[in-house]
Amino acid sequence: MSDPQPSYTLIAPSRRFIAGVVLALSNFMVVLDMTIANVSVPHISGNLGISASQGTWVITSYAVAEAICVPLTGWLAQRFGAVRVFIGSMVGFGMFSMLCGLSQTLEMLVLCRIGQGLCGGPIMPMSQTLLLRLYPPEMRGRAMGTWAMTTLLGPAMGPILGGTISDNWSWHWIFFINVPIVALGTMAALALLRPLETPRRLVPIDAIGLVLLVFWIGCLQVMLDIGREHDWFGDPMVAALGICSVIGFVVFVIWELTEEHPVVNLRVFRNVGFTFGVIALALCFGAYFASIVIIPQWLQISMGYTATIAGVATAFTAMSALTTSAIAARLLGKVDPRIMVSSGVVWLGLMALWRSTHWTSDADFWTLALPQLVQGVAMPFFMVPLTAITLGAVPAADTASAAGLQNFLRTMAAAIAASLVLTLWENSQHVTRNEIVSNLQPDDVMRSLTDNGFSVLQAWQTISNLTDQQAVAVAVNHVFLLSAIALFFSAGIVWLSPRPGGTVDRSAAH
Repeated sequence: MSDPQPSYTLIAPSRRFIAGVVLALSNFMVVLDMTIANVSVPHISGNLGISASQGTWVITSYAVAEAICVPLTGWLAQRFGAVRVFIGSMVGFGMFSMLCGLSQTLEMLVLCRIGQGLCGGPIMPMSQTLLLRLYPPEMRGRAMGTWAMTTLLGPAMGPILGGTISDNWSWHWIFFINVPIVALGTMAALALLRPLETPRRLVPIDAIGLVLLVFWIGCLQVMLDIGREHDWFGDPMVAALGICSVIGFVVFVIWELTEEHPVVNLRVFRNVGFTFGVIALALCFGAYFASIVIIPQWLQISMGYTATIAGVATAFTAMSALTTSAIAARLLGKVDPRIMVSSGVVWLGLMALWRSTHWTSDADFWTLALPQLVQGVAMPFFMVPLTAITLGAVPAADTASAAGLQNFLRTMAAAIAASLVLTLWENSQHVTRNEIVSNLQPDDVMRSLTDNGFSVLQAWQTISNLTDQQAVAVAVNHVFLLSAIALFFSAGIVWLSPRPGGTVDRSAAH
């Protein structure tokens, strides 16, 4: 977590500029890795001989590991120093990126992605903290604006870069490209960031709370990832994981509420504005992240798009969000943030409805890309004001804890949403296919195909393929219809939070 009032360290302007670029680039790299693998899942699945649903473990394992590590960032910075934690995290991130690229099995890739997430977790908040220490107060707004742009640019570049690399080289290179960036960033950090080091203190850590956190989240995510392939609670192992996650969560909550130095400060939930704000944020971000998981897979597996074109179509949302982020920031002090959030989320819900009614198996590129482009206009209008609503609802002393918990819940929402949406998509495909088959009258089609030279076996296979393609498209529509419902619900929830008063310190929000 960031220091609420970071001290400024005097550094020569030229060195300060280079150090700022290094910090912004490191943040960009970590954010990029949240989405760069999304469009590469079909390539990874085919290369490793696994199903597409198993391939998404590459996405969820990284997000979960990053979420678990976020609450530890504040303790690590106090115990070892912000610069040491930043450099150590960069080195670890580079090592695990190399191992991800060298992986030849799903098990090794998932384990290395977990390591990558654990090391990447502290980089985002530490880069923000160090930027605030690097620049004087009058220059911090511009510096944080640059940092925020990398946070928005990462999701935009991730699908495009991942698709291009996977199509033209190999999916292994989506991880290898991190290595030279880490090497240059680490050397520059060693040379330039030492004056920014923070004092070290022996502070207690909630070891039991950390173990409980890892336990219940690990059980929950493994259950979500393997459940759809093991008949859910019909499988004793999945049922056991579900029971363990519930028990672990209950014990974790009780322990954290009674611990003097909790690893996750759950007491901030006593603030109504924060509680409803983060619920809305989790639902919105989960719906958004679910879409950037399912869209590239559908475009590649069923629609025949290359990973590159699928990445471009997916990335239009983040690209258009870059153009409106400055407008949202300027409006924040002039307009009730609840109006901005509610309007932005309703806009996202309407885009989900647009997809659910216009996306078909014969849709062209712009029919698929246009809702993505239009949706991005509204993204900053819920992301930026929600931070003001949630952090404005807690006392100044709790801002850092609230910001860390907010980031934790947002990242967990992404991981859980990715698992749930694939389950919903798969189940909807089976139901829809059965409905299509039950109403199918293939005699005329069979006759037409056989008259055109198809054998009976080829004709049946063609009909089966068309049925599958239609079922997958209808299942995508069902997923976006459910997303729209969740988004409209979120637009209402945000009004249960009081309007934040005064100026909100958002420096701790990472």
